[in-house]
Amino acid sequence: MKKSISIWSFAEGMKILDCMKMAKDAGFDAIELALNETGEMGLESNEDEVLGYKKSAEEIGIEISSLATGLYWSYSLTSNNEEIREKAKRIVKKQLDTAALLGVDTVLVVPGAVGVDFIPGSEVIDYDVAYNRALDAIKELAPYAESKKVCIGIENVWNKFLLSPLEMRDFIDKVGSDYVGAYFDVGNVIYSGYPEHWIKILGKRIKKVHFKDYRRDVGSLAGFVDLLSGDVNYPSVIEELKNAGYNSYITAEMLPPYKNYPEQIVYNTSLAMDKILGR
Repeated sequence: MKKSISIWSFAEGMKILDCMKMAKDAGFDAIELALNETGEMGLESNEDEVLGYKKSAEEIGIEISSLATGLYWSYSLTSNNEEIREKAKRIVKKQLDTAALLGVDTVLVVPGAVGVDFIPGSEVIDYDVAYNRALDAIKELAPYAESKKVCIGIENVWNKFLLSPLEMRDFIDKVGSDYVGAYFDVGNVIYSGYPEHWIKILGKRIKKVHFKDYRRDVGSLAGFVDLLSGDVNYPSVIEELKNAGYNSYITAEMLPPYKNYPEQIVYNTSLAMDKILGR
């Protein structure tokens, strides 16, 4: 398993090039980039710009592990607004296009939401409606993913949706494409379950993995803490990943960076991941 870090783990406003350099300096094998609405790696970024990031990574000597985006919190595949749902589909396609140019094999996709507590005023969608909309959208997008040879990794997030590993497994199986699987976030399930159970059930469906840690007794976003400071049973997680035959990137997604010395979280995370991965 290769050690990667999300670009969201770096101080706000850092340029992609500088994040790559710091990730390399901290000992990471790879970095996960993110598609933004505007600016660097934005929806309007052209082929030359994207290929420039790929070239920079090659020159620095760091790989690009995957491509995320935070845009699905604003543009949901399950929204009651059809125009928003259609824009969300276009974002998925832009992600897939960008990933193909970067030579990345998986994009992170939030499949929609029933509700989002940490975004004031967010829509609440009936669960069955959200499920059908998300399933229809991912089924529609799967052939496009296959044409680009890039997988859609559906992430388990705090969206009150796909709340168990059995439900996530069955959702993926209903799509029925080798290019649709899970982008499994270890820390995101601690408040309601055990990541090792999810890994055992999802198995080969797991395309990529996020590492975070979480203190269950906090029960809010404030519960996310440094790796090895929370309730994730990392020895069991690693054992189940090995049992599942997972041998791709492990990407640390540390949110947010430290208020003071924000770069230090990158270096601390690298050391913690070395311990977890037995390096």
